Amino acid sequence: MSDKSPLTRKERLAQLQTKQRRREGARTIIVVSAAFVTLVAVVTTVAVLIIRERSKSSLDAVRVATFDKRDHTTDPVTYQHSPPIGGDHDPKWQNCGVYAQSLRKENVVHAQEHGAVWITVRPDLPITEVEKVVNVLNGRDYVILSPYDGQQAPVIASAWGKQLTLDGADDPRLPAFLRAYIQAPDAPEPGAPCTGGTGEPLT
Repeated sequence: MSDKSPLTRKERLAQLQTKQRRREGARTIIVVSAAFVTLVAVVTTVAVLIIRERSKSSLDAVRVATFDKRDHTTDPVTYQHSPPIGGDHDPKWQNCGVYAQSLRKENVVHAQEHGAVWITVRPDLPITEVEKVVNVLNGRDYVILSPYDGQQAPVIASAWGKQLTLDGADDPRLPAFLRAYIQAPDAPEPGAPCTGGTGEPLT
């Protein structure tokens, strides 16, 4: 004969309530854990997207150079960078604007000395892509756009002592570069003329 007395109705109800509370507690833990994991995933995704967006317009990849000489010369100059970003140059600066033909480097470097940014495109870049670049430049002074013989990259942005190779006409770093380096204070003669020199731009 068993020593255990039958459970009263009240005791059975208490046991059932205890089991139910345990099940509900386990469900709560599962729900909270799932919500936490989801929140972490969302926060991580947003952080990655923000970092990617920032990197798209980041100028961390800009190459920087300094030049001890910036004399005037009518002779051809052998430049360290292609396209050039500083050094000796022609006494006449290139007039700012859009050009359909390659330009004499020595004249453009003089314009860079005045704070101009030189945007060069690969000579075989489709006209639709060139037009996208032109649209980015619209309304901006102190910018020169031209094809550059031998260039492999779709688009390169060059200022005095600064250069950035771009992925294409839609690269968001192009407007960022223009904002940063048009009339930059570290150009030797920012504010000097970008008209009245040489060349007849299309626009």
